[in-house]
Amino acid sequence: MVAALILRFTGWAYADPLFGAAIGLFIIPRAWRLGRKAIRVLVEAAPTDICVNDMRAHLAAIPEVVDVHDIHVWTLTSDMNVASAHLMINNEADPHPVLDQARDLLKDNYDIAHTTLQVEPDTHKGCLEANC
Repeated sequence: MVAALILRFTGWAYADPLFGAAIGLFIIPRAWRLGRKAIRVLVEAAPTDICVNDMRAHLAAIPEVVDVHDIHVWTLTSDMNVASAHLMINNEADPHPVLDQARDLLKDNYDIAHTTLQVEPDTHKGCLEANC
């Protein structure tokens, strides 16, 4: 509209391409950022703001947890990260409180509301890292 008014009242023919280029330069970086986010969601990439090693250490610090392995974190939608992991616990431990603590930890510390956690007793030998 502004370019049309300038062209109409001054006759300056470069107003329209100049405004068009300015609008394009304004849009390109925003479209690039949005496109990168969309690609990360489509390929279910790991979130850039979550350190999986820190998450593993936090989960391993839960009482009764002996080991944490086969941990995966990915982006499901632009505002939803999900995780899965195997928690190996003491054979005598009750798995329900451990599972509740792990889910609360992931939600509170990493904003991961959807998790799939497999709890295994420490006597379970069927899940080696190569087989999980």
